Amino acid sequence: MPVPLFDTKGPLAPLRAELLARITEVVDDGRYILGPNVDAFEREFAAYVGADHAVGVANGTDAITIALRAMGVGPGDEVVVPSFTFYASAEAIPPTGAVPVFCDVDPDTFCVTAETVKAALTPRTKAVIAVHLFGNVAPVAEIEALGVPVLEDAAQAAGSTSAGGRPGALGTAATFSFFPSKNLGCFGDGGAITARDAEVADRVRMLRFHGSWDKVTYEHVGVNSRLDELQAAVLRVQLPHLDGWADGRRAAGQHYAEAGLGELVQLPVPVEGCAPAWHLYVIRHAQADAIAAALAAAGHGQKAYYRTPVHRQPAMARWGAGTSLPVTDELAATHLAIPLNPLLTAEQAAEVTATIRRALDAGRG
Repeated sequence: MPVPLFDTKGPLAPLRAELLARITEVVDDGRYILGPNVDAFEREFAAYVGADHAVGVANGTDAITIALRAMGVGPGDEVVVPSFTFYASAEAIPPTGAVPVFCDVDPDTFCVTAETVKAALTPRTKAVIAVHLFGNVAPVAEIEALGVPVLEDAAQAAGSTSAGGRPGALGTAATFSFFPSKNLGCFGDGGAITARDAEVADRVRMLRFHGSWDKVTYEHVGVNSRLDELQAAVLRVQLPHLDGWADGRRAAGQHYAEAGLGELVQLPVPVEGCAPAWHLYVIRHAQADAIAAALAAAGHGQKAYYRTPVHRQPAMARWGAGTSLPVTDELAATHLAIPLNPLLTAEQAAEVTATIRRALDAGRG
């Protein structure tokens, strides 16, 4: 039986009636922008994360740009960011007037570390973007100890935990994406920014609404980036189930381990003290492309997300040229995401593992 890379429908099936009812309530109420569901979701999500403030925005990319601006990042500044990440992590920096400076990552956890960040710091560094990649949780406290503010890119880490707390409550501010395939996903685009500082949160609220509190006086050149009422209602239904889904994602990773996948490929390694709610389950092998072809032939989902790392993308050439990131280059060539969702069974994990085993055996033959 083919196993898909994602399953966005299965976990929501038991919630269908409640979701439709909440959507109907919004339609009947007639308030679609910054209404009561957005207010309530912001409070509920802040409480869940353990942050003092949460502000809904239109998507995760806007969230990064707005959060950086709220943290005081602007022209002439540099922002350290990993290159082994989704393009938006770096794409969101130039709109602030600052420039990205790319750093390497840990080969086992895929996350930035204090050491990889330190190698990229300069006197112009204004902030570091610590990406909690694939659901792992970067060591934010260790990076902050370098004396630079940290913005968490937690788009892939909703539901993860760490010894220091949940992603979203570890740095100066954090950003989330609620793209439908994320651990907590809405029915379109959506995002949020969490912060521990009231002044940062206030600037975020103004920047997401044209730089104004009242739509009369405009104190900043802002943007129009608001989480809408329908999406907030959908997210409120799902949020109480996020921890259960996170447990399911962790259980899926354990199914792969028990199926013997670690005998064939390198499995993802949690950061010390972290319990990742794996958004993607990313393995490593020198023959990753051959494994991908075998999985595709068997009808199983698979994807190499970052074959060309961000610093080598055409639009980043002016900032990435001459940058040497050996771990990033190796990970780009050898990583592969395989099927994972909160409902993945041991039988499905065993079937995917068996397909990988056959592919590698054929390569040795």
